[in-house]
Amino acid sequence: MNAASLAEGNVNALNPYVQGFYAPQLEEVTATDLAVIGELPTDLWGAYVRNGPNPFEIPDEPHHWFDGEGMVHSIYFENGKAEYRNRYVLSDDNLADMKGDGADARGVLVPANRDRPNKVYKDTANTDLVMHNGQLMALWYISGTPVRLDARTLETLGNEDFGGKLPRNVSAHGKVDPETGEFLFFDYSLYEPWMSFGVVSADNELTHFAKIDLPGPRLPHDMGFTENYVILHDLPVVFTDSGIRNGMWQIRTEQRGARFGVVPRNGTAQDVKWFETDPCYLYHVANSWEEGDEVVMIACRMTPNNFKPNPEHGQFGGMVNILALHAYAWEWRMNMKTGEITSRQLDDRLSEFPAINQAYAGRKTRWSYHVAMANENLQRFEGLIKYDLETGAKEEYLFDDQLGGSEPVFAPRANAKDEDDGYVITYVTHTESGASEVLILDAKKFSQGPIARIPLPARVPAGFHATWADGDKIAV
Repeated sequence: MNAASLAEGNVNALNPYVQGFYAPQLEEVTATDLAVIGELPTDLWGAYVRNGPNPFEIPDEPHHWFDGEGMVHSIYFENGKAEYRNRYVLSDDNLADMKGDGADARGVLVPANRDRPNKVYKDTANTDLVMHNGQLMALWYISGTPVRLDARTLETLGNEDFGGKLPRNVSAHGKVDPETGEFLFFDYSLYEPWMSFGVVSADNELTHFAKIDLPGPRLPHDMGFTENYVILHDLPVVFTDSGIRNGMWQIRTEQRGARFGVVPRNGTAQDVKWFETDPCYLYHVANSWEEGDEVVMIACRMTPNNFKPNPEHGQFGGMVNILALHAYAWEWRMNMKTGEITSRQLDDRLSEFPAINQAYAGRKTRWSYHVAMANENLQRFEGLIKYDLETGAKEEYLFDDQLGGSEPVFAPRANAKDEDDGYVITYVTHTESGASEVLILDAKKFSQGPIARIPLPARVPAGFHATWADGDKIAV
């Protein structure tokens, strides 16, 4: 989809997030035994899967990039070979839209449908992916219904409610504890003053759930977890009063600090220990862990980008500016005995969408792999950064000009010896031609660039979050 393909007078004619690099891939493709440039490691087994918004037709209402139906792109590796698939996530709202009877489900640039219980906007399941109990779950950033997918074929298996015990919804950015196999999640309401968190066992049983009252409605995006705790976010970016009254996506910054709530994984509202810090907003957490009396959280802290709306984007200028993420790697340390919190900036390079070796999630990690954000009006990932969280050192690998990347994953090699013994994998797409490929980097030789490239038979548009599914954990 490009500018020429939009019908004359289409409301989205000036919307860059339905065109070019951001236009949807309208075909579902399967391709096996892909050609490789370089040498594909034989000790790489599993799937790199990435979610993202992908409208199944040209929108005829003002369209926010986040409104597109979820589509998952996957490249599966085994025995030195690779195969590619992409499939729509068949959430209830996505199916209704595809069938033409989805009028009750609306995007965030038009008034919310307050008559829809628990979900006032279209649940696209387009944001995140987690690997749990042998399958993928596609998750949505405004808190929706988890959708199970086959991790090999990407077939939609159905909605997940954890044996009928899920109280309401699940937000994107739930976490899986690699030691216990538990799925840790949070939920929130757009218009009510609470959030909640839950724990689901490795065999899919909801074992704990707690509701946390808040001073007002909040808009959290991520969470942290450690061996013993969950870290909840109470951040000073909220709906405006008129937005709440009229059901419009209108947000403002409150004049207060941010708060992080550290609560035992089996705790209740009475057990939350709140730590107040400087005003800020966080989209994505890299990892959290316990170190002596302290709970440590590494995340990407947002800062104003100070861009002015581009007249060429018309009514979408404000949306474009908000989507241009300006964030820096940051560390917070919360002392559970003294109640003190300290923070520090780790780098002055714009970076976001962090990834780690998921086998170390919730425990102390040395390495974090981030997307290098281009300092541009439109969101584009211009490369990758490997941070050494112990020494503060970093390595960069920047893509060729006019390439945009995806959130990377760390894929451990078979019989890995240590934390960064494996590969960093990402999709890249040419922003003009649409040609896409997969890049595979040796994590220990990161700055040397790809050891293998795999041209793809389909375009992979810009998108959101990714995960790695170990081959021996994929249910068959």
